[in-house]
Order: sequence, then structure tokens, then C-alpha cells
Amino acid sequence: MDESCKNIASSLSMLEYEREIFLQALQDDGLIVLARGLGLERIFMNFLQLYCTDPGNLILVLNTTNQDEEYFRERLEADGVKPLPRSITSGISSDERQKSYLEGGVLFVTSRILVVDLLMEKVPVDLVTGLLVYRAHKVVETCQEAFILRLFREKNKTGFIKAFTDSAESFTHGFCKAERVIKTLFVRNLYLWPRFQATILAFLEQEKRKINVVELHVPMTTEMQGIQTALLDIIAACVRELRSMNAQLDVDEVTLETVISNSFDSIIRYQLEPVWHQLSEKSKLLVSDLKHLRKILRSVTCHDGVTFLNTVNALRTNERLFGQNVGWLFLDSADSLFVYSNRRVHSAAAAKKPKRSKKADENVAGGTNDRVELEEPPKWKALSDVLVEIEAQSGAGLAGQVLVCADDDRTCEQLREYLEDGARAVLTRLYNRTIATRHGKPLISLADGRKTMDGPRKSAKTHTGESSTTGTLTQIFKDKANPDDEGNDEKDKSNVDGSFCYYKVFSKPLIIIHPLHGASNPYSLMRVLYEVEPKYVILYDSDIMFIRQLEVFKATRPQCHLQLYFLLYADSTDEQCYLTTLRKEKEAFEMLIRNKATMVIPSNLDDCALLERGSAPANETVSTRKGGAMASAQPATRQKILVDMREFRSELPSLLHRRGLDIVPITIEVGDYILTPDMCVERKSISDLIGSLNNGRLYNQCLAMTRYYKRPILLIEFDQNKPFSLQFQGNVSTISNEIQSNDVTSKLALLTLHFPLLRILWCASPYATAEIFEELKVGKDQPEEAKALAITVESSDSPLVTDKYSHGPQDLVLKLPGISSKNYRTLMNKVSNLSELVKLSEEQLSKILDNRAFGKDLYDFIHKNKQDVEAKNAKQSYKGKKWKQK
Repeated sequence: MDESCKNIASSLSMLEYEREIFLQALQDDGLIVLARGLGLERIFMNFLQLYCTDPGNLILVLNTTNQDEEYFRERLEADGVKPLPRSITSGISSDERQKSYLEGGVLFVTSRILVVDLLMEKVPVDLVTGLLVYRAHKVVETCQEAFILRLFREKNKTGFIKAFTDSAESFTHGFCKAERVIKTLFVRNLYLWPRFQATILAFLEQEKRKINVVELHVPMTTEMQGIQTALLDIIAACVRELRSMNAQLDVDEVTLETVISNSFDSIIRYQLEPVWHQLSEKSKLLVSDLKHLRKILRSVTCHDGVTFLNTVNALRTNERLFGQNVGWLFLDSADSLFVYSNRRVHSAAAAKKPKRSKKADENVAGGTNDRVELEEPPKWKALSDVLVEIEAQSGAGLAGQVLVCADDDRTCEQLREYLEDGARAVLTRLYNRTIATRHGKPLISLADGRKTMDGPRKSAKTHTGESSTTGTLTQIFKDKANPDDEGNDEKDKSNVDGSFCYYKVFSKPLIIIHPLHGASNPYSLMRVLYEVEPKYVILYDSDIMFIRQLEVFKATRPQCHLQLYFLLYADSTDEQCYLTTLRKEKEAFEMLIRNKATMVIPSNLDDCALLERGSAPANETVSTRKGGAMASAQPATRQKILVDMREFRSELPSLLHRRGLDIVPITIEVGDYILTPDMCVERKSISDLIGSLNNGRLYNQCLAMTRYYKRPILLIEFDQNKPFSLQFQGNVSTISNEIQSNDVTSKLALLTLHFPLLRILWCASPYATAEIFEELKVGKDQPEEAKALAITVESSDSPLVTDKYSHGPQDLVLKLPGISSKNYRTLMNKVSNLSELVKLSEEQLSKILDNRAFGKDLYDFIHKNKQDVEAKNAKQSYKGKKWKQK
């Protein structure tokens, strides 16, 4: 390996395996696939730091979010790196963006803006040092990032491209996805770094870098076990029914284990979305019910008994769910679910096997007279015991901060209340606020608590001390430095920063509660970890990514003490989901290792077929009877399409460019695509089409196109991964034969009746649209930018030669009674102006319109007397009032 690369790596702060990954990617371009949580952002930030120090570089960073950019700049600034990376967004003018490109440095660029700047040649592509692509697993052939990479590689053959991702599971779906992503990125190397890689494994397993992990397998209560068993039986029944009704489902993918994992939603969407319109109504209900059942199964271990009972009761009281249920609601397992849920709140009179009965239904609905006996979640007691142990260790000289991590904001807030007031107070308030209030039952007080509520309030007092505060990190350490300055909890809670969610600080020891998921800023937990540097971490809910982040945190601080308490319900679906996540990631890396051995990558990606533009098929034969001189004597004309700036959010411009069409980005007020001087296209996705029809925007757009272009086209584009159908229910179309005000097809029919010149294109995917556009431009003139820019909605003069009527009088005539789009031209051809129109008799108007009823309506409207109309309206108003009085 080059000595200069080693010197660069040694100057940066990295772990041993991070340095090896860094050197590997620095020497040769490639795609780095790292196991989730092992510090991909640290490696990416080291590349940013390397290129920021050299002002002669021009580095473009793709596919980052605002939170990513803020985090990287914050960390680089803390390390004293100057100059810092800059962001290029739509808020910066075109001239300022061009100036920033020429100044060089590391630039975070929005994909849509960079595509436009590359097409308009505002980016000095030959001066670009290279591209850094974050979250590379999202780069597919039709995305904006792939378009940028192709434009960059066409004009710059020497610049580097380095891609990073930590989602190995994303490459398991689809045919040869890893190979296709690598070709789209124009790189030749695939670097795989799983958790079981020898270098990573040996480094993190060193004694001084290992975390002291204490796994606490908390046993579930009898009621929780019964609920979990009942839910698993119901889910298994729904899965069997779904598989029997849909033979196209992959049997190996849709299993009970897959359903309870976090990846089920993406798996079922991938398999059923293309044929969703062909599924029966029962199949759709089964998919929806499985989604709800998975949430309920998750809440068994996440929520307390009162919250869970409210969730389950909602199933019975929901009339839509009850009426459209596919059958699982009437199984014996469903009855067990309701009875066991009720027992977590009310003590049962007899602990027999639950049977379906009227009394059981009344118990579920809250109408039972059983005494209230609120069940404390076992994890609460385990958390309290762990904090007692930590407090004992603090007294022995091992004092330090404690970080408690739970699944979401709701769980964190409930844990905060538990540590403040105890389980009895929390569950009592929740019961009085929900079950007692809704069902008219007597409220219970703290004195009514049962023996199961064994004094957590006292334990909470031991941990919280005399006072506690809530706030952001700045407020936390300010309060820690000034313990005498106490404020109102409610006031402090209102000042919590949204990016940090909930923080709760207790004095002895210092405890911070933070959610694992759901924060508006995904880096907030990592910020807390590195700023607070806790000695004890309590993982209330399982999360493999955070566990590995703790491993990296400990590896960077081998001299610090770090102990992890991992709370996990024994024999629960949470434990199974955690193990399934580990197994799926391991299998994904093993599959990538096998694919890497057989992967076919062109030796020279800079001159491969990916950079060729045109629609000629690969098997096209070339006639040898034509001489080369004849072919060169007639060069093909480059086809050009004018594209509105806002359309670069879609996939179509990239596919048009791929087919050999030149894309000219401009700001167009009328239409989205200008194919020829006479042909204008307004593109609508399905969601945009429905919204435009409802708010009337599509009418105005079609009106403008028909006024300024001879061939206006409405393009309705479908998603290639979704059904090519507007409205279907099962296998039967719901399109009505009659015009209905709320029907999409009816509105489209009215639109075509009103605009006879409007043509509608139905395209199944952007690929089909690109092919149709290319065929429509054959033998046609090229559009001109100046003329397209001159056409605006407020333009008074129409460029159409055939449009001989003024728009203002034409719109007025169309609004008159008896006038429609079919007869207004006849009237305007025979009548010169409005002054002549009002002088015509009823017989003359009927003769011109060729309809006596239309002529009478128009004549009566024109010659109505104002006084007669006012008198008639007053009389009708008086009659209406008199009728109301009666």
C-alpha cells in the first residue's frame, strides 16, 4: 500500500479496523458495506476531514439529509477542521452556486439542484476531484443520484467515486441488486465489513475494549404469556389464510417468524404491490389486520396493562373492524386475548380456561364488578433493582452518569413518571383517566393499591432525591452545576428541544432517559452518548444498532468504565425479533460474499454500455453494405426536450437523457415538457392527478395549454411497482357507467368534453413515457427556449394562428346560459362583438344556435330587467320567511 496513504490515515483519529477500511477505500474506488452501528458516519467524516484540509479540491457529497450535514459540520468544527463543508440548496441563486463551485472545497449538494447545474454546465465537471455518496443502497438506475453519476462520468474519467452504506439487508431484494448498484455507481470494488469480519471481531473482543454486559431475562407474568400465545395463534391463522388465497406469495418469506420481525412490511409490500388491484377484498383485509396485530403484539412488552387493555378494547368497539373482520376475531384465541388483557387490570374471580360467553364480553367491555388490581410491568421492577445496584456501586466509589434508553418517547415519558412517582401513582392516574372515565366506574385512589404494587414510589424517591429537572443537554448540565436553582417541572418540560425528545435528570445518581427511535434528529442519542459519557447504560428495549454504537464508544475510550444492563423479556417475541435481526444481517453479508465471488463487472466502467445514450437494442445488426463515408455524411439530429425545473424530482428526465435526448432545464409556466413548438405535455402522477382534479388546478392548466399549443397532452404516469389501474376492487372494476361528481374517471371524461383538442397518454411507468416521447419527436422540429419562456399564464397575445378569438370575450361567452363548448364557435363566427349580440332577437339567437331552448335562455338572460329581478328575489325571500314562520 502507498506510504502516503498510510501517513494520511495515521494523522486522523480512527480505530484499527476503521483505519483499514479507510485505507482500502482511499486507494481504490468502491462501495463500502459496513455492519449497522459500527461507525459508518465516523469513516465518512474522516474522508470529509481529509478533503476539507486541501482547498484545491472540489468534492461533491450526495444523498445526505439536513441532519447528516449538521452533525458532520458539528463534529468537524469540534475537531478544529477549517474550512467547513458548505451546503448548496435551492435557496442559493444560480450565479452564487456557480461561484461556490469555482471556489472549491467540500460541498453538500441537493440532488435536484446538482442535476440542473450539470445540465446547464454551471459545474466545472473537469475540475471536480470526486464524489462521496452516502446511503449508497438507495442509488438505483432511475434515481437522481444515478443521473448525477452518469453526467459526471461522461465528462470526467479521472475523478473518484466512493460510496458508503450500512444496510446490507437492502441488497437481498431483487435480482443481482448489489451488482446493479455497483454498475450504477461506476465503481469496480465491493468492500464487505460484517461484524464477524476477523479484524473487527479481534479488535472489539479485546479485554480492555469489551463492554461489561449484564443480561437480565425478565420473566413475563402469566397474563402476558397468555396474551402473547393468543396473538401468535391469531397471526399464524391469518398467515395461513393469506398464503392459501394468494399462490404468488413466497412461502419462505411470509412465515410467522417474518411477520413478527421489523422487515415484514417491506417484504409484503414488495410482493403484493404489483398485483394489489387483483387481490380479493379478504386478502387486503388480512394484510391490514396483520399490520394491526403486529402493533398489538409489540405493545404487549412495551406498554403497561391499562394502556394495553384500552388498545384491545378498541378492537371490539370499532364497528368497521368488527363488521369487516375476516374471521380471526371470533376464534377462541381472540377470546383468550380479551380475557387475559382484562385480568391485567381486574382480578378474575376464577382462573379457569377462558370460554366464549356473554359474561366474558361484558368483562372485556369494562362492565365487570371485579376489583381493580393493576399489574405492574415486570421491567419496571427490574429497572428499579438495577438502579438500586448502581446506587450501591456509586457508594463504593464507582459513581457515574446513567443513560436509560427505551424504544420511543411515550415509553421514556412513562419511565420518567415511574421514577418520580412510582408504579402505583402512574397506573392509578392512567386508569382513572381512561377506563374509569369512559365506563363510568368509580375512581380509585393511591390508598386502594394492592399488594402487587410493592412500593416502587419509595424506590423512586431513593433515586430521585429531593428535586428533578427536565430539559435539553445545556439545561441539564446548568442545573447540575447549580443544584440550588430549581424550576417548575412543567415549565422545563415545555422547553424541551424537539431534536432531543425527553430528558429526565435525577440527582443521585445522574440519570438521563432518551428514546432509541422517534427522535426528529437521528443523531441526538449519539450526541448524548459522547457528551455525557455515561458509566452505566440501561437498555430497556433491544436495539442492535445502539449496542454496536456502545461497542465503538467503549473502543474509543478503553480506559473508561462502561457497564451495560440489557433488559429483555424471557421467551418473548422481542427476544425472537432481536435474534432474527442478527440472523438476517448475517445471512445478508454471507449472500453478498457469495455474490462478490461470481459478480461480473466490466473492466473499464468509463467506456462501458452504461454511458452509451440511445434506444438502439443490443441485438441490432449493422449492414455491412453501407460505407462509412455515407453514414458520416448524414449525421443524426440531436433531439431536444425542454423540461420544467420542478420536474427533476421525478425519474423521467434521467430516462429521457439515457435514451439519447438532450434535456434543457428551464422554468416553464405552461406545461411540464415541451416536445416540439406545437406539443406541450403536462405530467401527472396518480396522487397529483386526483388532487388537481379536486382543487380545479388541472382545469386551468389544460386551459392554458389549449390556448398556446396546438397539441396539448395530459400524461398520466403510473408507478412501475404498482398496479396499472385507476380504480379496482378485487377483480371487478368500480368504474361507473354514469357521471359522478366524486369519480376520477367521470372528471376526466368531463375534462375531455370541455377540451376537445386535449390528448391523454396513459403510461404504465416512466420507461414507457420515455419511449413514447422519443416516438412523438420523430420528424418534428425542435422546441425553442425563448418562445417557451415567453409563454405565461398572463400572456395576452396567443401565438396560435388558428386562435382568432380574444380570450376575454371568449371566456365571457362560454359562461352565458345556452352556450357550450359545442356552439360557442358558431356564435362567435356569426356575431362580431357583444354589442351586436345584445341587439339580436330571440328568433335570431335560436337560428344561430340551432336550438330554440338555448336561444330563449340566452335572450332572457340578456334582456332581463334589473327591477323585475330584484322584485322577484324580494318576493321569493318574503315567501321564504313567511314559510319559515309557519
